[in-house]
Amino acid sequence: MKAIPFKKMHGSGNDFILIDNRQMLIPHENGPELARKLCKRGFGIGADGLILIETSQKADFKWHFLNADGSLAEMCGNGGRCAARFAHLIGICSKELSFETLAGIIKAYVDNDTVKLQLTKPKNIQTDIELKVNNDVFKADFVDTGVPHAVLFFQDLDEVDVVGLGRKIRYHRFFEPNGTNVNFVQVESDKLIRVRTYERGVENETYACGTGAAASVLMSGMRGLVSSPVEVITSGGERLVVHFDLQRLEEIYLEGKAVLVYSGITEEVFG
Repeated sequence: MKAIPFKKMHGSGNDFILIDNRQMLIPHENGPELARKLCKRGFGIGADGLILIETSQKADFKWHFLNADGSLAEMCGNGGRCAARFAHLIGICSKELSFETLAGIIKAYVDNDTVKLQLTKPKNIQTDIELKVNNDVFKADFVDTGVPHAVLFFQDLDEVDVVGLGRKIRYHRFFEPNGTNVNFVQVESDKLIRVRTYERGVENETYACGTGAAASVLMSGMRGLVSSPVEVITSGGERLVVHFDLQRLEEIYLEGKAVLVYSGITEEVFG
């Protein structure tokens, strides 16, 4: 049994358990089991993901990010903002920092509880994909903003079955073998959109998704519906800001609060 210090944080309601793992207190082979235990609501601490902060030779630190189901994730915008503030809080780095992910090196700036994060350059952009779901056909856009995202536009998000439809699109054969996150978007104005997201790995609607907010804004911008910067109202009622430049796609930033909820110690048995 190991006593493991942790911090619980959230970015726009997207919540995470963060652990300083620079001494490799948690071996990677134990990570998936630990993530499933700790993230399970009602039985563990409860979270959308587990973030292990580790030593990097390329940046201020690197992370080992695990979804609530124990699967490995390449990138997470809200998790990245929480990781940046966590690392700054425990003295790993200054306010201006970079960290290593499976999606590449991410840069961030911490200003008290607000973090502005530069995402990796979007890739694999596709528009007007026709997806047959049961007897209906939906048009979707697609972009990888560190992780894959499908984006669908609706007039009224309150009428959308985010979990039911989101799960079917997440597992749609078009996105095989890895599947996709699914974002449902309602454009309010050229500076404001609403987004609800079904997240792969969590396998449910989450209160927010940072890379999903960025994907939704970017595809809205490519359709001429919004101009930078854009506020995003998440399903949890929080607001994120996405800055982008359609001429320089590497210039895409996610900004919002990274909130420290509490610190604690958990005890888990490995093996």
